[in-house]
Amino acid sequence: MAKTLRITLKRSLIGEKPKTRATIESLGLRKINSMVERPDTPDVRGMVFRAKHLLDVEEIS
Repeated sequence: MAKTLRITLKRSLIGEKPKTRATIESLGLRKINSMVERPDTPDVRGMVFRAKHLLDVEEIS
């Protein structure tokens, strides 16, 4: 399992449910193509799963 996840917002939040928008915001993503690195924990994996159709995720060891 990777120690870090590089998460990139690839699609717009227009038309998304408020819960999905809040999840993206709590990950620290604001604009399209913005990128953050987060630790690979179960709670971060859950947030990524909720918005997987909007994100691009890479595992960094």
